[in-house]
Amino acid sequence: MNNRRSACFLLACLCLIFAAVVPSAAQTVYENGAINGNVDAWTINFGFFVGDTFTVSAGTSTISGFSFGAWLFPGDVLETAELTLESNPLGTVYFDQSISFTASGCSLNQYGFDVCTESANFAGPTLPNGSYWAILKNAVVNDGDPVYWDENSGVGCHSPGCPSQTLINEGSIPSESFTILGTASSTSTTASVPEPGSLLLFATGFFGLAAAVRRRLL
Repeated sequence: MNNRRSACFLLACLCLIFAAVVPSAAQTVYENGAINGNVDAWTINFGFFVGDTFTVSAGTSTISGFSFGAWLFPGDVLETAELTLESNPLGTVYFDQSISFTASGCSLNQYGFDVCTESANFAGPTLPNGSYWAILKNAVVNDGDPVYWDENSGVGCHSPGCPSQTLINEGSIPSESFTILGTASSTSTTASVPEPGSLLLFATGFFGLAAAVRRRLL
C-alpha cells in the first residue's frame, strides 16, 4: 500500500511540474473600448503618428499582442505598422518594432471605408504597473494608400486608466479603439522554470522510478 501511495505522490508532482511550464494564455492588459467606425479616424502613415496612453494594473505583465480599429479603402490590406511602447512620447522606449497585422471582422462604414480589427502578436517587453504610451506610425498598405486609426473616445472601456489620453503630430484628439494583450507574471513563487532538457531528464528518471515501484507492486 505504501508503494502505491509513493507512486501516486510522484505522479502528482510530475503533473504539477508540467503544468508550471505550460505558458499562460494571453489576457487583456488594457482595453480602450470597442471600435466605433463612424465618427473619425487618424492617419498612421505618410509621416503621421497617433499615440494613446494605456495602464498596466494587474501586476508586472509581458506584452504579447496589440489590436486596433483601422479604416482602410476597400480592397486595401494593412501589412505592417511600427508600434512603440514608451514611458511617454519623448521618454524611455521599451519596444519599437514594425509588426505584421491580420484583419478580421471588416465592414463598410457610412463613409465608404472598410473598418477592420487589425491584430498582431509579438514578443514584447515586460512592464510593471504604471502608465505608458502606445504609438502607431509608418504603416504599410499593399497599394500605398493611407490607413487610419479609429477614434472611439474610449466609450465603453473598462480598464483602469481609461479612456486614454491621445497625442498626434498636430496636438491632442479624442482617444482610439485598441486592446493590449499580455501575461501577468506569477507572484506566488520565484523559482525558475526548468529548461526543457532538464525537464526531460527529470521525467525519464521519474518514469523509471515509477516503473520500478510498479514492478514491486506486482
